[in-house]
Amino acid sequence: MTELDAAETAKKQRALSLDIARGSMLFLIILSHIPLFLYMIEPGVLTKVAGSTALDHLLNVLMEIIVDNRARPLFAILFGYGLVMIYRKQQERKDADEAKRIIKRRCWYFIIFGAILAGVAGGQDILMTYGIAGLLLVSSLNKDNSKILKYVLVSTIICLLYIPLLWGGILLGNQAYGLPIELTGQETYVNTFLEGLIAIPIIPLFTHLFFPVIPSVLIGIWLGNRNLLSKPHDHIKLLKQLTIGGLTLSLAGAIPLVLINDVWFPGFFAAGIAYGVHIITGFAGGVGYAALFGLLGITIKKHGTIVKAITAMGKRSLTFFVTHEVLIVLFLSPIAFNLGAVLTVTTSVLFGLAMWVVTLSVAYLMDRHQIEGPLERYMRYVTYKKG
Repeated sequence: MTELDAAETAKKQRALSLDIARGSMLFLIILSHIPLFLYMIEPGVLTKVAGSTALDHLLNVLMEIIVDNRARPLFAILFGYGLVMIYRKQQERKDADEAKRIIKRRCWYFIIFGAILAGVAGGQDILMTYGIAGLLLVSSLNKDNSKILKYVLVSTIICLLYIPLLWGGILLGNQAYGLPIELTGQETYVNTFLEGLIAIPIIPLFTHLFFPVIPSVLIGIWLGNRNLLSKPHDHIKLLKQLTIGGLTLSLAGAIPLVLINDVWFPGFFAAGIAYGVHIITGFAGGVGYAALFGLLGITIKKHGTIVKAITAMGKRSLTFFVTHEVLIVLFLSPIAFNLGAVLTVTTSVLFGLAMWVVTLSVAYLMDRHQIEGPLERYMRYVTYKKG
C-alpha cells in the first residue's frame, strides 16, 4: 500500500467513525425528546411517562439505560472533538488566533440557530447550550492534554458536588418521582411562539445548570487531541478500555434509577440523588459510545446501504437534528397533528424509529446525488466568509 493509499484509508476510517457516531446519536436524541410530548400519560420516573404494558415498562428501562442522559454527553463529546479538528486545520492554514476567531464565530451561529429552533419552531434546543460551551472552552484548545484532563476532573467533581443535591431538592419539592409534562393540549402556535421567545435566554442556562455538558465537551477535546477517532487503528487498546469502562460505569449509574417505583421506593430526595448519579455517569456513557463508534469504524469492512445511510446523515447532522426537532413538534404537539395525545410509550418509540428510517433514506439519497446539508453549507459560509 502506498502512502497515498494509506492516507486515503485513514481518512475514510476517520469519516466512518465520526459520521456513524453522529448519525446514530441523532436516533438517540429523537428517542430522548419524544417522551416530552406524551402529555396525556401520567408522569413516570423523572422525564419518563408511566408505562401501561410490560413492553412499555421494558422500553422505559432500556431508555433509562441506553438513551437518557447518554445521548447528550455523546453529542457534547463529538462537539468538542469537532472543535479540535477545526482548530487544528485552521491553525495549519492561518494561525492560532484566527482559528479561535473562526471557532467563536461558529459557536455564535450555533447559538443563533438554536434560538431560531427554540423560538420559531418550538423544538428542544441543545445548539445554544453547545455554542455557549464552545465560547467558554475555546481558550483550552491550545492547552496540553494533561491540563485538559485536570479540567475534566475538576468540572466533573463540581458536578458531583451539586447535581445530586440539586435534583434531590427538586423531587423533594415536587413530592413525586415524576415531573409533569408542560403541554396541556390547548397550545396554539402563537402562544408557543411567544413562550419560546421568552424562554430563549433561559434554555441554555437551565441546561448548563441542570444537565451540564462542559465535562463532556472537555472529554471530546481530550479525545480529539489524542486522535482517537481520527486514527482509531493507533488506539485500539485504549478504545476498548474506554468502551468497556465507560459503558460499565454508565450501566451501574443507571441501575438505581431503573429500580425506582418498581423494586425500590426511596424517599423523594433519595430518588433525586439517584437521578443526579444517572446524569453524571452519563458522562461515562458518552465516552463509552464514542469509543465504541471508533472501534466500529475499524471493524466495519463492507459499507452496505445501512452504513452509507447512517454516515450520510452523520455528515449532515446539523440539518437532520433541526429537521427531527421540527418534525417532532409538527407531529406530536397540539399545534399541528397532536399525536402526543394518543401515542403510548411503545408506539412513540416505533414512531421515532420510523422517523429516523425515513430521514435516513433522505440522507442516503442526498449523498448519492452529492447534495450537501443546507444548514452545513450555510454554517460553512457564515463561519469562513471573508471580512
